[in-house]
Amino acid sequence: MKTFVYMVRHGDSPKDGNERTRELTEKGRLDAQRITDILQKEGIDTVISSPYSRAVLTVQEVANQIEKEVIIFEDLKEQIFIAGDKRITDKELFPLLQKSFSDPTYALERGESNADCQKRAIKVLKEIINTYQGQKVVIGTHGAVMTLMMGFYDSRYDLDFLLHTTKPDIYRMEFNGQELVDVKRIWGI
Repeated sequence: MKTFVYMVRHGDSPKDGNERTRELTEKGRLDAQRITDILQKEGIDTVISSPYSRAVLTVQEVANQIEKEVIIFEDLKEQIFIAGDKRITDKELFPLLQKSFSDPTYALERGESNADCQKRAIKVLKEIINTYQGQKVVIGTHGAVMTLMMGFYDSRYDLDFLLHTTKPDIYRMEFNGQELVDVKRIWGI
C-alpha cells in the first residue's frame, strides 16, 4: 500500500527572533497560499508539523481546507544548532553545516548532531508512515531536519541538496510500506 509524504519546507521568515515563534514574512505568507493551491490538487488526508510557528503557518491553510487540525510533533522541530531558542546567523550556520555533514556526530556544545537529529526525526516519520498508511500526509518542516530525514532513505539528500532547496519547497515522497520508492519535487514546477 502506497503512502505519500509531502515534505513542506517552511516559507520565508524574519531573520531575527525566537526560533520557535518566528512567523512568516509577507513573501512567506504569499508562498504559503501557493503551497495550499498546489496541495489542494493532491487529495491530502492529514497535516502534521514541527512545533515552530513558521512551519505550522506554512501548512495551516492546507489543514483548514480539509477541515482538520494541524497535528504537532515536537521531534519534527529543526535541528538544534545552539542551546536556547536564539537563531544562529547564516554566516555562523554554513561552516557548522559543512562540519555536521562531514561528521554526523559533530555538534556545538549543547547543540545537536546530525546523527541525533536524524534519529529523533526518523522515529516520528516511521510512526507517521505506519499510522497513516495508504494516505497522503503533509509535514510542515525545516531545511536541515527535512534533509536528514530524506537522507536516511537515500544518501543523495545531503548538504548539496540542502543548499539547493528553497524557502518554501515541497518534496513528495512515495513509500511502499517503509521503503522509499520515489521522490519528486513539486514546488516551482
